[in-house]
Amino acid sequence: MRAFVTGGTGFLGANLIEQLVADGWQVTAMHRPSSDPARLRALGATSVAASLGDIESLRAALPQELDAVFHLAGNTSMWRGGDAQQWQDNVEGSANLARVAREHFAAQPDAHRGRMIVTSSISAYGYHSDVISEASPKLATNPRFHYHYSKMHAEQAVLREAAKGLDVVFLNPCAIVGKYDVSSWAQTFFMLAENKLPGVPPGAGSFCHAGAVARAHISAFHRGRSGENYILAGTDASFLEFFGIIAKLVGVPAPKRTTPALAIHTLARISDIAARFSGREPAVTPQKATMLTGRALADCSRAERELGYQSRVSLEDMLTESRDWLVAEGLLQLPQTK
Repeated sequence: MRAFVTGGTGFLGANLIEQLVADGWQVTAMHRPSSDPARLRALGATSVAASLGDIESLRAALPQELDAVFHLAGNTSMWRGGDAQQWQDNVEGSANLARVAREHFAAQPDAHRGRMIVTSSISAYGYHSDVISEASPKLATNPRFHYHYSKMHAEQAVLREAAKGLDVVFLNPCAIVGKYDVSSWAQTFFMLAENKLPGVPPGAGSFCHAGAVARAHISAFHRGRSGENYILAGTDASFLEFFGIIAKLVGVPAPKRTTPALAIHTLARISDIAARFSGREPAVTPQKATMLTGRALADCSRAERELGYQSRVSLEDMLTESRDWLVAEGLLQLPQTK
């Protein structure tokens, strides 16, 4: 089997490539011309430089014989200063790749007609007061919450290619935790280990294991229903519980209380105003404040039933894997070892 993977330099992409190679797939992993492909090669993939904004570079990057396109690349910024670039990356870039994949698969012999697996996000459903399922309406219609808005429109852009013959399956993971992460939840490890955590937001979320999410991508290729969404949730927890487990794993006292939502929103508004003058993305934006002070819980029973998705990984096991990888890579020094 032959796979083309975007977003391979990200931590979910690394987990997917690792599993594909272990399963015997030949993997071609795309990276931006400016990014370092060393990890891709170390994981056993063939690296190729291309850009989602350049259709011709995508056409040149795809291997001649191809079974699957796994589209994991995405711009996760939650700052309005990056909205224009995010639209290009998430919406126009997904449309470009879907078009190239459709044309490429159509030109192959019937025995090699392929399928595209798109990593969307639970954010494509927008904000809901109840548990989100695939039957929930997609409410990410407000461009003020641009990350959510862009993920919903990215799905719509790919579906337009599906209407022309592209076989595609969408996966909507919640908050992903696991090894190879250096920039997402890994930042919480660094802040707690260095006693620099500014506070704990009062929200809650559903946390899913990176390895299980990667495996669901492979299962979606084999078993997913064309044109359908599959939500990938996991262990539901408050951020106070989540940060408390990380504190235990790095050997520091656990935070005992949350920061009031009003204080977080106030800080976000002040930071947003300051960013208009500095031109730099602030640590807390209004979009982030809304996400961190809300509850984003989801139902993954369809993925469990149809894809064999393994959602029952404990939060402590996910975070322990993340910590152990950071320590092994020399990126995290635990306080007791200083």
